[in-house]
Amino acid sequence: MPWSIRNFLATHNLLAVSANQRETAMNIEQELDTAFLADASTVLNYQAIKFPNREELTGKEEPDRVHDLGGKVGGILSFSRTQPQHLAFLLAYGLGEAASEAVGVGGYRHTITPRSGEVDECRSNPSFTAAMRFGRQVLKRRFASCFIDQVRLELARDGWAKATGSVRGSGKVSDNTQVEEVSAALNAASLTLADNGVEGGTAAERLSNVQAIKILNPATQAWEDVSYQAVSGVAPAQIDITPPGTGGGLTTYRVYYLPQESGWMAFPNRVEEPPLKVSQVEVFLGGRWDGAGFLGGHRLAAEVRRLTWTLRNNLTPESAPGAGAAYANRAFRAGREQKLEVDRDFRDFLVAQHLRDNDYLSFYLKAAGPEFEPGFNYQVELVFPRLAVMAAPVKAAQRRLAEDVELAVLEDDEYGSVIAYVQNKVSSYAA
Repeated sequence: MPWSIRNFLATHNLLAVSANQRETAMNIEQELDTAFLADASTVLNYQAIKFPNREELTGKEEPDRVHDLGGKVGGILSFSRTQPQHLAFLLAYGLGEAASEAVGVGGYRHTITPRSGEVDECRSNPSFTAAMRFGRQVLKRRFASCFIDQVRLELARDGWAKATGSVRGSGKVSDNTQVEEVSAALNAASLTLADNGVEGGTAAERLSNVQAIKILNPATQAWEDVSYQAVSGVAPAQIDITPPGTGGGLTTYRVYYLPQESGWMAFPNRVEEPPLKVSQVEVFLGGRWDGAGFLGGHRLAAEVRRLTWTLRNNLTPESAPGAGAAYANRAFRAGREQKLEVDRDFRDFLVAQHLRDNDYLSFYLKAAGPEFEPGFNYQVELVFPRLAVMAAPVKAAQRRLAEDVELAVLEDDEYGSVIAYVQNKVSSYAA
């Protein structure tokens, strides 16, 4: 066959990250320690930065060259059934400061807060390494120095907690693919690679992991497809092909294949936790956080239709002089912004009064799942010590009155802008 056939279903994709340990420096990859169960829509992409030379004096009307400025990485990590570990990971890297303590026999409680100042001379927030397997056998790609720029948590009725994280990366990527040129005769019946074996435990897998073979036609100087039938299980691998021509004259073949895997290409095992149900969430508005607990306030219950919290770091990886490579060497926040939105029934004028008075209030949210050991639950708590109502327009929804409350998240002098507590059986995040 001239081309091998691989499974490219999106549900075969895998996502792995260095959730527990952050990178020690910019563009220094960390070991992958966690494989996440993410939505099938989750894809990280290398975004090339290329410029056609249409503004240069080419002697032509249209461009005739493309200049390569490297690239960056971007994508959305989407968790439509959010587990506590998903939020712990997104917030540890999105807010930037995480401390963990043991609870019970095998559990941990993680306190996550906004970072004040920089991680080092190149980064405002800690960075992690990510990797994806695309399809069943298409390729694996590793992304160095990824940052969580935005986090969005949505709690809507009759559903699960939904979290997304916007990723921006430096653009340093590694693939498990290989393109090798082999010099052989036109009438060759086999090709031998220089050093590598081809990945795959069976003959069928190895054959599928050779994705194409092409020959440079000496007469036309065009690359043409070559049919191949079998791949040996040794290194260097021998590939049986259909002789593309006659005569013993040498020419160049290109072999596109996946070499035998090593290092980062072996993904960690997936750890699953119970996803957070919206029906398990408790919400309090208006009280006061004293550093140890939430005092007073009004418990929001049947009147809440939807809660949405948005965090934006306004962080951009940049390629500054001295990078020494075609990817970014610095990434700083331009300024953190947060917003909390509550879609609730318009049963009273309390929120409208807060808007009129221009006063401040606190907000507490707790989402508790089942116990992982007696007395200790999988859970997430969010504390916003200082909020202000920015808008509360009234609307009609399902023949009833409702209001869309927009709350600005402010920085409290003593407790900061937000505190997240996540409890599970993972020892650390972004440590």
